[in-house]
Amino acid sequence: MRAVQVSKLEGPEALEVVEIDEPVAGPGQVLIDVESAGVVFPDLLLTRGEYQMRPELPFTLGSEVAGTVRTAPDGSGLAPGDRVAAMCVVGGFAPSVVAPASQVFPLPDGVSADVGAGLPMNYLTAHFVLGLRGRLADGETVLVHGAAGGVGIACIQFAKARGATVIAVVSTEGKAEVARAAGADHAVLVDGFKDAALEITGKAGVDIVVDPVGGDRFTDSLRSLRRGGRLLVVGFTAGDIPTVKVNRLLLRNTEVVGAAWGEWAMGDPDFMRAQWAELTDDIASGLLAPPISATYPLAQASAAVGELAERRVTGKVVVRPRE
Repeated sequence: MRAVQVSKLEGPEALEVVEIDEPVAGPGQVLIDVESAGVVFPDLLLTRGEYQMRPELPFTLGSEVAGTVRTAPDGSGLAPGDRVAAMCVVGGFAPSVVAPASQVFPLPDGVSADVGAGLPMNYLTAHFVLGLRGRLADGETVLVHGAAGGVGIACIQFAKARGATVIAVVSTEGKAEVARAAGADHAVLVDGFKDAALEITGKAGVDIVVDPVGGDRFTDSLRSLRRGGRLLVVGFTAGDIPTVKVNRLLLRNTEVVGAAWGEWAMGDPDFMRAQWAELTDDIASGLLAPPISATYPLAQASAAVGELAERRVTGKVVVRPRE
């Protein structure tokens, strides 16, 4: 079968479409016929050798998929023909892939494969970040950085589904429109976001800041918090890892909270499925649904991952391995 492989760590432009053998499911694994594969930030990092996991070269790229079960182990609750979404970590940019049964999730009727392929990583992250680590409560106000990206949109939709008011922070007016379409109550530009957030909240500040970006906005994020607020550290897409002077936390009894979903999930094999069960009703109703900004055939996977490298993504980019 055709697959998109990383054979040298030189970025998305070095991706190659090659012929490889079909995967064979091992113990505890599900074999999935892939309809759609989501493109996520770790895919970009993997092409550069910058991700915490470094598979042996060459390897097939693709971290999350949606498709149909071909084979499943006994006791998994899955059967041939079931429509599913899955976290496979690698291997997804191909017509078939194997994934651990604990990372394969039933896809509700009416949810397309393209949407399904955009759900696992970003929406399970949003659930973990805001629900578990952020302790989001109904009626709170959440400020989301990188709000037009995959994690940002997932956090907007999750927060809205839980009764929050959302302030989206974006870099352009075009991305502001994307954030509003995702459900954000307010969209503000990154320049001056602190003052805008304080004005929106009547000088009180926000309850939660979700920060997958890092960099030089970190201090103003802390200053945007209300008394008892929480700043959730999700990642550093800006490249720079900020530091915090902890005396700032004393000023208003605020918190800086690490929110690494992958690290947490890897320590509990049942965690992802439990998360998915909590999200299923909102997925089925359409409250949680990534907007699909672009789809690419397998031969153009390099361009699909390149959209992330060039920071052009608003919503979700999908590769269709059977096209």
